[in-house]
Amino acid sequence: MKQLEITTTIDTDLLPHFYQVVSESPAIEELRVLDWNLAADDVGTLVYAVDGDLELFRDAAAETDGVDGVACSRVDGPVSYALVDARLAAVPFFNEFMRATARAGLVVRKPLVYRDNRSYSYALGDPASLQAAIDGTPPGVDLQIERISQFPSVFDEPTRRLSDRQRETVEAALELGYYDQPRGSTHEDIAAALDCAPSTVTTHLQKAEEKLVRDAMRSTQR
Repeated sequence: MKQLEITTTIDTDLLPHFYQVVSESPAIEELRVLDWNLAADDVGTLVYAVDGDLELFRDAAAETDGVDGVACSRVDGPVSYALVDARLAAVPFFNEFMRATARAGLVVRKPLVYRDNRSYSYALGDPASLQAAIDGTPPGVDLQIERISQFPSVFDEPTRRLSDRQRETVEAALELGYYDQPRGSTHEDIAAALDCAPSTVTTHLQKAEEKLVRDAMRSTQR
């Protein structure tokens, strides 16, 4: 069984208003589509994890044509959750993605991650079904296959889940000896190298470390 790691760049014309807001605002690090229900003919329900400003996401989603409802759940941490009811025409790229992948012999792994103006996903199945889905990619969607591997693999690439800013911060921390024993640098040193505030370094490192540790723990449970 083959697994594809896919990066997708989507024309802005296909992005709903709330995705455009997420793309343009530094207040939201990423969205993750955790699950969805497309049972109704023209309405879908999607569960989002929102890494960042939940109110900004909620307001932008509520202002999007075709979104019929937004219910939010805040938690004690950087990630909160939202349940969005939307007519499928309101999220055209997701609608097209579902149409291209709705075939026997293929499964799209959850979550679907959106950040830095790109969508990241994994698909697995038999080669013929995967190729048919690739051939069905709609206009305006640029699909890049990052890696083809057997499923299951020992590890999925953990750094793939990091945003560009998180990756840049971790790389700078490694280069400056932040993770050496004893530490060779501080958050202030990393901030000076990246020309940003120490609090920004703290936020990016904490979020990156959480993702990497969670992935590492999941890998030990396989």
